[in-house]
Amino acid sequence: MSAILLDGGIVHYEVIGRGRPVIFLHGWLGSWRYWIPALQSASTDFRAYAVDLWGFGDTAREISRYSLDKQINLLDQFLQEMGIGKVALVGHGLGAIIGLHYTLRHPNTVDRIMAINAPVDMNGVNARLRTDSLPNLVDWLLAKTPESEPARVDGIKADPLAVTTSFSNSEQFTLSGKLLGMKTACLMVYGQNDPAIYLPLLDPNLTPSMIHLLQLEQTGHFPMLEDSARFNRLLTDFLTLESGDSPRNLQMKEEWKRRVR
Repeated sequence: MSAILLDGGIVHYEVIGRGRPVIFLHGWLGSWRYWIPALQSASTDFRAYAVDLWGFGDTAREISRYSLDKQINLLDQFLQEMGIGKVALVGHGLGAIIGLHYTLRHPNTVDRIMAINAPVDMNGVNARLRTDSLPNLVDWLLAKTPESEPARVDGIKADPLAVTTSFSNSEQFTLSGKLLGMKTACLMVYGQNDPAIYLPLLDPNLTPSMIHLLQLEQTGHFPMLEDSARFNRLLTDFLTLESGDSPRNLQMKEEWKRRVR
């Protein structure tokens, strides 16, 4: 277990592998732990970090740190303190929103970003995710399987205020217009059967060439757990693209080619 002191609070992270840095950011349920299969896959060629956000996992809990701006600042401070320059981001749900905001603010720092089940406006979020209890959300979104157990266990341990406070500023969930100026390679991945986050209606004629939207069939809110083999192949393909290439240049496998937009 590794930790770093940021702004007077303990931030927990794990890291494996060598190579270019990749940061994994978890969502509203769970912690760094459900990224383990993806971390192991990425660590073959990259130095893979997974960070617990404020109020989640083994990172400090204090309500004053739970706003989206504070969570974005955690990522910024983490990169600075660890001496990480150009970086790839992989974010899920809350982590995807944080990663997208950070990328828009620091386009020269982020080489690429994979945003998984990221709402681009508040209408894309099922109200239950904002209001229900953590145990109920865990049962709703996570199957009772060995693969999902790390997320189930850590999901109910989070500070519920870390979840609800993240939704307090609806304007920060209005990303569709901001994404029109995206110049960083951005692969947006959605589970076809996700009941919590809805597939955004982005006009492909207006979407920048650096953004690619993809829907994974037969997966829900946790595609990295529900179909880790397919997800990790996609992750590897994206991470190994040449810097500056559009994710639309991915040599997509036949099994998901039908779902590319």
